[in-house]
Amino acid sequence: MSSTLIVSEDVFIDSGEPGIQLFLRNKRPAGMVDFSPERTLLFCHGGSQAAEVTFDLPLDGLSWLDYVAQRGWDVWLVDIRGFGKSTRPPEMDQPAESVPPQVRTATAWQDFGAAVSYILARRGIAQLNALGWSWGTMITGGWAAYHPGIIKRLVLFGAAWAGNKPPPLPVVGYDTWTVPDTLRRLQTGAPEAERAGLTPPDWYEAWAAATTATDPRASEYDPPRVRSPNGMVVDLEEAVRTGRPLYPADQIDAHVLVVTGEWDALTTPEKARLVFDRLAGARSRRLTILGSATHFAHLERRRLALYATVQGFLEEEG
Repeated sequence: MSSTLIVSEDVFIDSGEPGIQLFLRNKRPAGMVDFSPERTLLFCHGGSQAAEVTFDLPLDGLSWLDYVAQRGWDVWLVDIRGFGKSTRPPEMDQPAESVPPQVRTATAWQDFGAAVSYILARRGIAQLNALGWSWGTMITGGWAAYHPGIIKRLVLFGAAWAGNKPPPLPVVGYDTWTVPDTLRRLQTGAPEAERAGLTPPDWYEAWAAATTATDPRASEYDPPRVRSPNGMVVDLEEAVRTGRPLYPADQIDAHVLVVTGEWDALTTPEKARLVFDRLAGARSRRLTILGSATHFAHLERRRLALYATVQGFLEEEG
């Protein structure tokens, strides 16, 4: 399987709003000419990091995109505006305190939808599969709920929901964060004795360098800091305050896998259950708790177990 030659292609597409372009990356086996909904997958990132460093960071020579593409899949990732290589709103070049929170989840739904439409048109298919991590579960789950019949299989990895307490971030236009602080936050919940061994040092260094490189202004801070929009924080706070869910999960009609880490203190197994219990309209649903893993499971030693769990779900019949 590892000898499969993989083709990688980067594209920029119009978001539907003037001046805003979205970055997509595609990986697939070389020579692949037949495309199907069953073997097409779109990844969507969380609320801090770009899609490339989340899903296509080669660790020991293998990224999650590589893993899926090597199994004969046409696999994509998208950066929502404000992240990675996609256009940043011009407000993110202003002082954070002087602008309102940028890129609300409703805007992210528009961007995700633009990516879906592009892939479906380019491949000549009517459906595809989707995977979201953290805030990306709000994006993919919400979009699937409002666009029934298009997402065939949906993976909600580290699922956020209305019952989640917002992270302790300032409600300004955007957040600026350091890599070490964010790693500690993402791995909150792991036993202290286990935390140091979750992400090998060389993996951490690769992730730190790649993540910092996604923001051209990171080096203006000492230590370097990465900017990410704060719209998600407002949406979470509003959901908690009003008691209204972030999206109508009961309207999702896909096969759904909800997966979270045993030690995930941000989107805990209990909170994953809240999402799972609301998937009344799903064609099928499954809840998986990954042992000895945190919210950052995709860049921890148990990442291959996560990959295999997701892949097994994606490749089921039906």
